[in-house]
Amino acid sequence: MKVRLTKEPFSVDEAIKLLRVPESGAYVVFLGQVRNESHGKKVHKLIYEAYPEMAEAEMARIREEALSRFPILDMLIWHRYGELPVGEDTILIVASAKHRKEAFEACSWAIDEVKKRVPVWKREVTDEGTFWIEGDRQIPE
Repeated sequence: MKVRLTKEPFSVDEAIKLLRVPESGAYVVFLGQVRNESHGKKVHKLIYEAYPEMAEAEMARIREEALSRFPILDMLIWHRYGELPVGEDTILIVASAKHRKEAFEACSWAIDEVKKRVPVWKREVTDEGTFWIEGDRQIPE
């Protein structure tokens, strides 16, 4: 499955195996994870809420747009939701292409589009309270 919203951990190796073909000379991976600090506050965990059907449909549209917009061979987009402690992986995007430049460009474009368009909402649980995250802004709960 090349587009997936899941509560379960995922494997980068498994993802690359799904895309591996002899024509590919490059696999570019974006792997996001929960970091321990944000806006000067210690983060304990992130809570991702999602509308699963809409989120997967929008990720599929982004994947299809990337395939038509960039000269890549394939793309995979997996996103997690639920409560994720520091160090847990949150999102994985892999772009495969004949050459690295196209794979880098497609992967960079795709993560920006996922953050803008996919109905997944993030809350940070910190020492100073819980905050909704909207772009680069923290909104107290």
